[in-house]
Amino acid sequence: MSVYGDRAEQAFYSGCNCSQSAVLPFAEEIGMTREQVLRLVGGLGGGVGRMREVCGAFTGITLVLGALYGFTDPKDKSAFYAEVQSLAEKFRERNGKDTILCRELLGLEKAEGTPVAEERTPEYYQRRPCPMLVRVAADIMAEYMQAHPLPRTSEQSAGETEDA
Repeated sequence: MSVYGDRAEQAFYSGCNCSQSAVLPFAEEIGMTREQVLRLVGGLGGGVGRMREVCGAFTGITLVLGALYGFTDPKDKSAFYAEVQSLAEKFRERNGKDTILCRELLGLEKAEGTPVAEERTPEYYQRRPCPMLVRVAADIMAEYMQAHPLPRTSEQSAGETEDA
């Protein structure tokens, strides 16, 4: 468990959707404000617009992965896709189901088809795996970042020198 996972779970309990909750803990790292994150990923919640497709928590960390480690040269596409697939495998392992699909994680037979979000009540939180899923997603991304440190920028290095 990581501080990122704690923050993701807290964001979900505060009313954010799954994708927003998974990305918000990384706002600073990806150079975005809270408001920018909420707007950018808001439509990914509920398995993309509540269509119950790919889990919003997973799409959220895919966005974080791209923002921090993504490719600009098309020749690097396959290597990046391999990293996404590796995160997906970890997400499947940790959620205890062999899926990244929202409807399957929720135990639904088919997509609900309604854009109307359910009211967040104690009963809602008890029957949904979403708080655990956003935590798992954020923890996986935090572990990835720890295993793949980003190069420090000259501004960060200069700031450390001035502070010392």
